[in-house]
Amino acid sequence: MPYLLLILTTLFWSGNFVLSRGMHTDIPPLALSFWRWVLALAILLVFSWRSVFRDRQALLLNRRFITVQGLLGVTSFNSLIYLAVQTTTAVNVVLINSCVPILIALCSLAIYRERLSVRQWIGILTSLSGVALIMAGGDSGSLLDMEFNKGGLLVLLAGVSWALYSINLRNYPSGLHPFAFQTGIMVVGVIGILPMYLVELLLGYRMEFTAPAIATIGYVAVFPSVLAFIFWNRAVRDIGANRAGIFIHLMPVFSSILAVVFLNETIEVYHLQGISLVFLGIFLATFRAGANT
Repeated sequence: MPYLLLILTTLFWSGNFVLSRGMHTDIPPLALSFWRWVLALAILLVFSWRSVFRDRQALLLNRRFITVQGLLGVTSFNSLIYLAVQTTTAVNVVLINSCVPILIALCSLAIYRERLSVRQWIGILTSLSGVALIMAGGDSGSLLDMEFNKGGLLVLLAGVSWALYSINLRNYPSGLHPFAFQTGIMVVGVIGILPMYLVELLLGYRMEFTAPAIATIGYVAVFPSVLAFIFWNRAVRDIGANRAGIFIHLMPVFSSILAVVFLNETIEVYHLQGISLVFLGIFLATFRAGANT
């Protein structure tokens, strides 16, 4: 079950990348981040208010944990990604974001002394090679020609933020309902985004509420926000951040498929080769992994 949740999570996030890049000239980055989470919070409250009321004492007792997770997972990660697609290509964004499993492993090692087995490292590197093959269009030499501007740095910072969020889930308070937790970090996240959004408005960047813009916000609010976060949190608590992190390598795979469906692009041989490496890497990193995962 956790693996199905992780597959759906990366599928939803892939749609988020495709849409945010496709609409980056129509929706300012912080406007997209702010309205995404405002709508997601409104939707979640319909289902979570009872859990929030019941667990209000637990939320208060764990307010420091909730605040840190909200700022890392909601405010920082998403805002940085949306800022990044303003100045770099979707290819660079997905490629750099695919390094998140390695960032998770390094953060786990640095903060919690959590070591990876040789098999897990081989799985990560195998999967990453598949990602690189897809992003390079089947020509490994083209990777050397990629220029990573400030957008690339923003994606890297976003990856660090998500890695810290993920490994910190090991401190998830026992007995706290997932809906209450999700609502709590969304509230913190929206509060964190609000000052930056107001600055964006003061600078003259405003969103036109057109049908495509509303549809985009609707998608990113429901699927990558509410559902994907709940699925990710549950899966990480079940199998650990290191084993869950490798599934992020599915995002370029799903991005390629979405490009075929919505952009009329074609699947080439290198896509199939890369996808095979990604799934092999996931198998190596998750199947019968040792107790230190």
